[in-house]
Amino acid sequence: MISQPSVQSLFLEAMANGEVLGTGTGFVVEHGNRPYLITNYHVVAGRSPIDGQPRHRSGAVPDKLRVSYLLPPMPGRLFWEERYETVLDVEEDRALWLEHPTHGRLVDVVAVPLANSAGTELRPYDLLGGAPEIMVGPSDGVSIVGFPFGITGGGRFAIWTRGFIASERDVDFHDLPRFLIDARTRPGQSGSPVIAYSAGGMTSMADRSTAIFDGPVTNLLGIYSGRINEQSDLGIVWKVRAIKEILAAQKPGVAGL
Repeated sequence: MISQPSVQSLFLEAMANGEVLGTGTGFVVEHGNRPYLITNYHVVAGRSPIDGQPRHRSGAVPDKLRVSYLLPPMPGRLFWEERYETVLDVEEDRALWLEHPTHGRLVDVVAVPLANSAGTELRPYDLLGGAPEIMVGPSDGVSIVGFPFGITGGGRFAIWTRGFIASERDVDFHDLPRFLIDARTRPGQSGSPVIAYSAGGMTSMADRSTAIFDGPVTNLLGIYSGRINEQSDLGIVWKVRAIKEILAAQKPGVAGL
């Protein structure tokens, strides 16, 4: 019995000229019948979303992501395959990701149109709100499903970290589409989906009713992008609204400063 979110998170390695610069997390959504990888700007661009400066000590920035894709299941076994997704056209210095139409890189979220995922087992998150909506407000628990320090839970199964809503979700933190959580997250979890998850049974719903489910219910709340500073466990979650705005606008990203 494998929980669906454990395989929905994808292990990412940011590459420059064949060398690994760092690891991160991503997940897939669909828009216009096409799959997109959702992760952070700072993972794909290798730059700070604040000032655009390279984050790696060498000054290198990624040209590809090495993505561990789940393959179609075989009886009793799961396999992953590493494939490359190009994120930077080096010859033209052109970004191959989409960014936020209004705030650009300040919204630390990008969508990468997948070009090399054919034949893999994609498990997209639903952006349309098809699942019953679970009650989630300040102090309620959430899960951050990713790869802290590049660690996996065996194979390429993701690690679940528990956190709590720390700010009102209906209020934009510092006037950007994001809210805060309180969670002991670590490098490598950037780009992780943040979810409300019920394994089943009696569950509190957003309309203040209760419901009984005979299986898991998952609500995607947003995408994690790191702590507000190194001394705090408060972390930033970009809302699903930001992902939808990026996909709707189809605005190409900017490679440099």
